[in-house]
Amino acid sequence: MRHHSLLFQSSCILFNKGKTLKNVKRSCFPSNYLLYCQKTADGPKVLVTRKLIEPALQEIKKAFPNVHLDVWPEETTPIPRTVLQEKVSSGVDGIICMLTDKINGDLLKQSPQNKLKVVSTMSVGFNHIDIEACRNHNIKVGNTPDVLTETTADLVLGLTLATSRRFREAIRSVEEGTWGSWSPYWLCGVDVHHAKVGIVGFGRIGQAVARRFLGFDCTILYNSRSEKEEGRKMGASFVDLDTLLRESDIVIPQCLLSEETRNMFNMDAFRKMKPTAIFINASRGEVVDQEALYQALKEGIIRAAGLDVCVPEPLPPSHPLLSLPNCIVLPHIGSASVSTREKMSYMCVQNLIAGLQGQSLPFQVL
Repeated sequence: MRHHSLLFQSSCILFNKGKTLKNVKRSCFPSNYLLYCQKTADGPKVLVTRKLIEPALQEIKKAFPNVHLDVWPEETTPIPRTVLQEKVSSGVDGIICMLTDKINGDLLKQSPQNKLKVVSTMSVGFNHIDIEACRNHNIKVGNTPDVLTETTADLVLGLTLATSRRFREAIRSVEEGTWGSWSPYWLCGVDVHHAKVGIVGFGRIGQAVARRFLGFDCTILYNSRSEKEEGRKMGASFVDLDTLLRESDIVIPQCLLSEETRNMFNMDAFRKMKPTAIFINASRGEVVDQEALYQALKEGIIRAAGLDVCVPEPLPPSHPLLSLPNCIVLPHIGSASVSTREKMSYMCVQNLIAGLQGQSLPFQVL
């Protein structure tokens, strides 16, 4: 066993017996991780499928001094399926998992005598978890909601600016030595200020995105299942989807993935947009028909696109979308700020602890 002693700074973390996460404020260094497998005789067995910051892992040890804590040693490489299956079949009581880990019925069946009590995912989305299978096995499921709302909205705004003002092409011109003398229309993009922004899905993230664009004097249109009071307060217009697609300069899906929304942005949707429209997606890759998006961008049906989510992830370097100068693809970094990922770590640990103690999870899906 290797044990790395690391320095860290922190302030008070109040768990309040698994009820609410409060007063999270701590200085974190991205390199401060603890990698170990501590084996004890009596405590619960916990599998963590990716390295977390040491202070978060220490909270598990505080709650269960005799815990058997098994942490997958790779930071960027997901735990192999065979290893995950082996760990579950060895009799783990709890799992902290990531979006890359498929928790389905076949995996849960390998838990001896239904020993697995809780699955805590370090994500807002839980499409990678078979909720019905967990229900059938009496396994509690927790996620990390709300914490990434503002950080993701920041990313959406930044991606919109980068796409509309052609940052990708501009950066390449500098790197490849094609930056010549000043020319009046070279690399001209389109303005974001005073644009008409259409947001499909007006939950917390959609509303946070709208607030940011209001700072650019934009007009906000939105489509959702029902009209929202928050929309009325900010002067946003509740419209049907066709109107939003037809009138918006910038179209931004912020909807959940469902059978209704899967591939909703298809060629029919793109043809309804303005030829000058910018399409931005940082919600779910599956809401977009990527082949249709490629054709729409290549043929000039819409002007440009910026994506932080795609199918599959990671997107192969040979994917056609990456060959287009008018498409920016980011590697799913919507919540990738130090403070947000830190809070997510503590939230998923808090869910795990509550589940192992037989309590309701503070951030419970099931």
